[in-house]
Amino acid sequence: MISHPSSSRHCAVEFQALPSRIGQVRRIISAQLHSWKVDPLIDSAALAVTELLANVHRHTGPDKHCTVELVLLWDRLTVSVRDHDPRLPELRTSGTWATSGRGLALVAALSASWGVRVQRGGRGKVVWFTLPAPVGPAADAAPSRAAGRGEPELTG
Repeated sequence: MISHPSSSRHCAVEFQALPSRIGQVRRIISAQLHSWKVDPLIDSAALAVTELLANVHRHTGPDKHCTVELVLLWDRLTVSVRDHDPRLPELRTSGTWATSGRGLALVAALSASWGVRVQRGGRGKVVWFTLPAPVGPAADAAPSRAAGRGEPELTG
């Protein structure tokens, strides 16, 4: 399911984090960012969200249901991935020849900030990252109704 609240600077996609769906979500994110005229963010956002979705697929239990949310404020894009698994991801240092374990390091390298917060009642977690948004005529639009949200709790 895709939702576009009236602010039009917010988008949420709910789906099962299966390999066959991750490419589709990347295309949705790319199209949404293009429609918001923040094309310079597309590659970084799509790559970082792919890493987070791969973690959902690889590390959560049988419930692969998750929500990807995009919120574009005046100077920042926040992308979050919410799932139902309460286990928190860990930033690891991987050896030179390791074939996994670099996902969060990649997210950290691509983003201005990132973090994890536990959902209320311990019913899962939200992993988020921010990217600086281009500011200028193409980015000037009505502010998001989500502007009143508090900052995420933990940062990377």
